[in-house]
Amino acid sequence: MYLDLPLVFAAYRQWPKYQRFGCGLGVLLMCAALGLSSLATNTNHLIVTQGIFYALGGSIAYAPCILLMEEWFDRRKGLAFGVMWAGTGIGGVVLPIVMEQLLGRYGFRVTLRAFAVVLFILTAPLVYFVKPRLPIADNRPSPPPPNFRFMFTSTFALFEFCNTVEALGFFLPSIYLPTYAGMIGASTSLQALTVILFNLASVVGCVLMGAIIDKLDVTLCILVSTVGSSIGVFLIWGFSMSLAPLFVFSIVYGLFAGSYTSTWPGIMREVVRKKSSAESSMVFASLAAGRGVGNLVSGPLSEALIDGMPWKGDAGYGYGSGYGSLIAFTGVTGVVGGGSYIARRMKWL
Repeated sequence: MYLDLPLVFAAYRQWPKYQRFGCGLGVLLMCAALGLSSLATNTNHLIVTQGIFYALGGSIAYAPCILLMEEWFDRRKGLAFGVMWAGTGIGGVVLPIVMEQLLGRYGFRVTLRAFAVVLFILTAPLVYFVKPRLPIADNRPSPPPPNFRFMFTSTFALFEFCNTVEALGFFLPSIYLPTYAGMIGASTSLQALTVILFNLASVVGCVLMGAIIDKLDVTLCILVSTVGSSIGVFLIWGFSMSLAPLFVFSIVYGLFAGSYTSTWPGIMREVVRKKSSAESSMVFASLAAGRGVGNLVSGPLSEALIDGMPWKGDAGYGYGSGYGSLIAFTGVTGVVGGGSYIARRMKWL
């Protein structure tokens, strides 16, 4: 979903009249992919249905919402994006609870089919509201091909580098927190609670960051996200050997790290200011692709980091749990993700 956004954005940009149609088609593809995945008998089937076709449907359905934000919001664009991204956190609060109950009672096949039906019922009617602020004229000339020259500016390159490095570590806590909680004796429901708290805090973080990104310098907002998430990783997760501090970490990390993408409207504004030919929507798509690279690499990289449980018994607290290298890596990538603030102070931006 992250990696194909530049291509999807470029297609919608060339043929904007098909945005609502594409949104509806994407929803249908998502529902069909979920339904077909319920028939899976091996992991290859899941990779094709959920890993590829569900992701394609999601990006095709999601892209018009991002593009039309540009038309509907101007002065409070950051807040609008923050509220929209908060929806992801809300889904992350509700779905684990519902899915756990359904999976335990009915199994994965019935659960996936039911989720496909519910997704269609809840989402399909909303496609009607995905429309431009002003009607698109039939005789509207085709726009020129998208301009990606902004990608070669130092401003974008610095932001993109920090964004990609931050993504290398961002997804790791949400993947490993339940396992870590289980290691220290948490029940299955309490393991799930770590991710629920993370997503719940992300809702608040996204909205708050979206509100301040419209008013403050983007690098200062990124610094806030970086400092909060780094303190959470190094000082709270790193010293957590019981559930209470681990729950605190889930909240702190969700609040600060979860809000990182809400700084993107500020990055878009900064890149367009430095390169007037840049289109903010394509800047967004490029930032998403960079985050996708970080997401893709972080999976096998994290497995390598905990292979053989390094530091186990050689360090104290969480650092000596076997997950110490993972904790340190997450914290370091978060610090590097805030490098744009230093770049601003050094006048590189």
